[in-house]
Amino acid sequence: MTSFSWPGGPGAIGPTVARIARDADEAGLASLWVMDHFWQIPMNGSEDEPMLESYTTLAFAAAHTRRIRLGTLVTAVVYRYPGVLLKTVTTLDVLSGGRAWLGVGAGWNDAEAAGLGIPFPPVAERFERLEETLRIVRQAWSGETRPIHGRHYTLERPLNSPAPLTSPRPPILVGGSGERKTLRLVAKYADACNLFDTPEITRKLDVLREHCEREGRPYGEIEKTVAAVLPLTGPGGSVDQAADRCEELATHGIEHVILNLPGVHDPHVMERVAELVARVGKVIPAGRSLA
Repeated sequence: MTSFSWPGGPGAIGPTVARIARDADEAGLASLWVMDHFWQIPMNGSEDEPMLESYTTLAFAAAHTRRIRLGTLVTAVVYRYPGVLLKTVTTLDVLSGGRAWLGVGAGWNDAEAAGLGIPFPPVAERFERLEETLRIVRQAWSGETRPIHGRHYTLERPLNSPAPLTSPRPPILVGGSGERKTLRLVAKYADACNLFDTPEITRKLDVLREHCEREGRPYGEIEKTVAAVLPLTGPGGSVDQAADRCEELATHGIEHVILNLPGVHDPHVMERVAELVARVGKVIPAGRSLA
């Protein structure tokens, strides 16, 4: 979900989110994602449009669903201290019965951060903090509580109880397609990458493969995801066109298509989603999924 500007005003947001989550679960989607932003972002609308805090929204969605996985696409690493982020995602995993992802990235929205008084260091430091955070969550989720003394974060006792239900830990997705830093961090620390739906997908995956070789990491261990806007209704949208694009993405090596659905609050859109899931199940090789 990338927009909450729906008919009925703020009072309708909660019931609509609940219905969307239930419908997505019943339609057979693999996962449900929300942006981790506090303001609406320019590509989706004006800054003063309604926007919900992501982890509260995911916890609310968890209570209305049974099996769909839940994550942010993606958390800006500087918005939450690593220990707090670790605890937040663990809590979501426990309360949802083992359905949480950790989606994380370096972040980019300096105007949002400045507006809300969130420190927002230069990009090089944000990537340093991202790498430290990835090390911290991997250690803490392993059960190891020895102190962690990094350049930016010090955790004297990274105790995390209860442990997540997902074994061995919630999967980690690093968002972004930067070839020198982001994809290197994917190869070194993550279980999944997330790319934009652009003509550069094949080259980005080739770069990821090279980073995996340098890290001694099997390329096949990393789930390749892409965020794609696939209209299913209205002008220029159809289930057939969306399914064809999913099939094309699969030929490039994409294993998990994360749908950005315009008009997702419309019940007819989710009806088309169920049709798409059935169609893609016939054309996408086993192990690949829609969200």
